[in-house]
Amino acid sequence: MNNTAPGGDTVHGAERIEARLRAELPQWRHRDGCIQRTYRTSGWKATMMVVGAIAHLAEAAWHHPDLAVSYPSVTVRLMTHSAGGVTDKDFELARKIDEVVGWRPGRIAGSALEGTPDDPRFAYLEHDDAAGTPT
Repeated sequence: MNNTAPGGDTVHGAERIEARLRAELPQWRHRDGCIQRTYRTSGWKATMMVVGAIAHLAEAAWHHPDLAVSYPSVTVRLMTHSAGGVTDKDFELARKIDEVVGWRPGRIAGSALEGTPDDPRFAYLEHDDAAGTPT
């Protein structure tokens, strides 16, 4: 079930959120009225790099997540506060965050950018699949 908030945003019901996460954002979870994901990093410097990227995207989109920042991770929680729930804005920003934070040019055929070496000393995110999607 979906509801339309006073600002015109459609607030998605739990079933719709779960279905969209499975189809579009499988590493995100629906918890406590938000969609959320934790990115594991190699340490504080990497965590700050991830936070900076997310902050830039959020400000450009004028849609601001809640972030839980710790030494080895960043947890992103998205909901449309003005609508009181999860809307299309949250899904769109989540996709953009995944795209930017998970970008690995060295894994893209024909890319002139080589990306960070596979050597763990240079890794700043933990990646959980061959496509390079961060966890």
